[in-house]
Amino acid sequence: MKIKLDCIPCFQRQALEASRFVTKDIILQEKILRRVIKELENMDWTGTPPEMAHVVHQIVKEECTVNDPYKDIKKQYNDIALSFYPEMKEIVNNSAEPLLTTVRLAIAGNIIDFGASSQFDLNETISKVLEKEFAINDFDKLLETLGRSNILLYLADNTGEIVFDKLLLETILNKYKINKILFGVKGAPIINDAMIEDAEYVGINKLPGVEFIKIGIGLPNTGVERNSKEFHDILTNSDIVISKGQGNYEALSKYGDIFFLLMAKCPVIADDLNVKIGDFILKETKKVQN
Repeated sequence: MKIKLDCIPCFQRQALEASRFVTKDIILQEKILRRVIKELENMDWTGTPPEMAHVVHQIVKEECTVNDPYKDIKKQYNDIALSFYPEMKEIVNNSAEPLLTTVRLAIAGNIIDFGASSQFDLNETISKVLEKEFAINDFDKLLETLGRSNILLYLADNTGEIVFDKLLLETILNKYKINKILFGVKGAPIINDAMIEDAEYVGINKLPGVEFIKIGIGLPNTGVERNSKEFHDILTNSDIVISKGQGNYEALSKYGDIFFLLMAKCPVIADDLNVKIGDFILKETKKVQN
């Protein structure tokens, strides 16, 4: 998905919010924002939003001399989500359709997205997702593909959210003969995206057949980049690909044969999917999009 004009002020907001996580120095915050504005002005606006995000958040890290401005908030939301886990597990166990319920919960977890907004209500989102119809619902196609799959590539998004992903993977493993799960996490800090240490903290590594894949953030030695041939080969060699969140949709919507699970949290994504802000999405892409 290409950058839209609405993405530009959003990145300015992200830069300011990220700087406020680590410093109360208004002069430094202004310096960061001015540098970001200048960088955005000079950048090529024909790429994808994640590519631009990498540049913007690298500026925050450099100016604040902090490797991970979201470190504390990431830990906080991993713990919050883990506190929800027993209740969510009970909901799934009592459900007439456990897999559909865990898909719904996994999408609800996508609300924990500090790139989209720092203001959200996890409880309210969980309640809504259990009752509201999907705006796009390719659940039957997901079931069909899972039924003939051995290798699952699962592209994670945010901390906290990965607890919901863990529950979904557990439910999939209870029903289907998945031999290998390639769990994609970021290879370096970017916003509140999950890394290997987060996945291990919530217990993803304890699931049978799990292997971690580091996804790059546009810097050397941070993992395989989503626009690389190596990554495309991983997609091709997987029997089923489940992709979480807006960022992965922005980067990968051009590819076919991916199941995107997300909540539409901004007008750019909502417009691209032809849905409303707040809608829940389970979409399979079948053809390369221009």
